Amino acid sequence: MYRQRLTLPALTLTALTLLPLAVACGNEKGGGTGSSSVGADTEPSVTGVHWTVDSVTVNGTTHQAPDGAHVEIAEDGRATGNYGCNSFHSTATFKGDRITLSRTLSTEMACEKRPMEFETTLARALAAGPLTAEAGQGKLTLTTAKGDRVHLTEEKDAPLYGTKWTVNSLIGGDVAQSLPAAADGKAWLTFTKKSESGDKKSGEKERGDKEVGTVSGSLGCNRVSAMATVRGSHITLGAPRTTRQMCSGSLMTTEKSLLKLFDSTVSYRIDHRAITLTSENGEGIGAIADR
Repeated sequence: MYRQRLTLPALTLTALTLLPLAVACGNEKGGGTGSSSVGADTEPSVTGVHWTVDSVTVNGTTHQAPDGAHVEIAEDGRATGNYGCNSFHSTATFKGDRITLSRTLSTEMACEKRPMEFETTLARALAAGPLTAEAGQGKLTLTTAKGDRVHLTEEKDAPLYGTKWTVNSLIGGDVAQSLPAAADGKAWLTFTKKSESGDKKSGEKERGDKEVGTVSGSLGCNRVSAMATVRGSHITLGAPRTTRQMCSGSLMTTEKSLLKLFDSTVSYRIDHRAITLTSENGEGIGAIADR
């Protein structure tokens, strides 16, 4: 999503290339003869939505999308997405029931064969010219002049509570670095609302008051639990209670980084299925919601 610069082993994400790209957005309230910025006359159910790409049908053959392929169009005309391997961002403008993404920048990262093949298929379909859009009931279909179709489904943000957030990066300032290979997929957190006496739940908001609950999970090596009080966009994490198992050096290094978040207040932000927890000094973690 271009909020942080990712540093991944053996992969460079800073190389950008200019790609031609056209996408469409339907359900507009008005036609007109000229182009307009996204959000001026568009249906709110199309802009401001995370559209997961389900599949692309080309010449009658349907290609299923890998996890992560998506398109988002903001009301201010910013468009972002992922082809299945590489991410992109561009500027969106409308004309009638069609939309064009211009000044598109994409990363140039090599991935496994299947995501790369799908990426080529999706990019060609989106770049085939203005696409006609049909949207409704959480579905969006983009159709080229030749009849090829991109099928998308609306996917809402994951909830803070009850979601297993698997840690995938350590944040330092404006840079997010992936976890060591040994810790990949082993560190996770889940936030839970805590019930008080009677029928009242302390996790329920009352006039903007705090939500009291707990957090539990794994630090990559040891299990952890603590109190977690949510107020607005901040979470106050209590003193951690952990098991005392010794693990390999990389796991213990990851664990020490995660422990720095506890016994302090961190800011949090959920962006679709990703969450960031950041302390006042700019250090923190990034995590992805399990499906």
